[in-house]
Amino acid sequence: MSKRFKETEKLVDSSKFYSVEEAVDLVKKTAKAKFDESVEIHIRLGIDPKQSDQIVRGTVLLPNGIGKTRSVVVIAKGEKQIEAEKAGADKVGSTDIVEEISKGWLGFDVLVATPDCMKDLSKVAKILGPKGLMPNPKSGTVTFDIGKTVQELKKGKVAYKNDSFGIIHCLVGKVSFEKEKLVENIKTLVAVIQKAKPSSAKGQYIKSISISSTMGHGIYVDSKI
Repeated sequence: MSKRFKETEKLVDSSKFYSVEEAVDLVKKTAKAKFDESVEIHIRLGIDPKQSDQIVRGTVLLPNGIGKTRSVVVIAKGEKQIEAEKAGADKVGSTDIVEEISKGWLGFDVLVATPDCMKDLSKVAKILGPKGLMPNPKSGTVTFDIGKTVQELKKGKVAYKNDSFGIIHCLVGKVSFEKEKLVENIKTLVAVIQKAKPSSAKGQYIKSISISSTMGHGIYVDSKI
């Protein structure tokens, strides 16, 4: 561990569950990197991730964004291309973009497609899938409502999905955000995930919550936010 990490470690009680306000204060105090670190949340769920009916995934529009402008590429046809361009998409096309992807181009953060273009994307599914970039109806990236989707993604709409251990990892902003904005983002995300509890999941649903900056310490948060 670096000297900086050891010094900031003294500020965090690893056995304590902090209120979300206290946790955000600590994240800001312990973030000492020379860049504006991202703030991440990790939510461990009481689900069986091997069961398809217990997968927790969806999208949420964080009220204060994530402090990062994401590159959004749209695959559509006709008037939907014009709609995407007006909404602020970084790149719009159809089979030409699919061809670029097939050659290794992945210069974007989010790929959105209209349902009628999904058959064209099947040929690059093996490239996009492992990178988490394949458009999916459940994440809101397969839609005919292109304009609204692009605008929300630009404003801070994020997708969440539990990993193979039943944990959701998600960005909720930057260390430079005002405390109140980070708290609001965190509470918004947790509320959405609470509502997404699978009906087949039994027992305690949210088992633990922690937040951290990119280079900082994990700080446990009281799950009763």
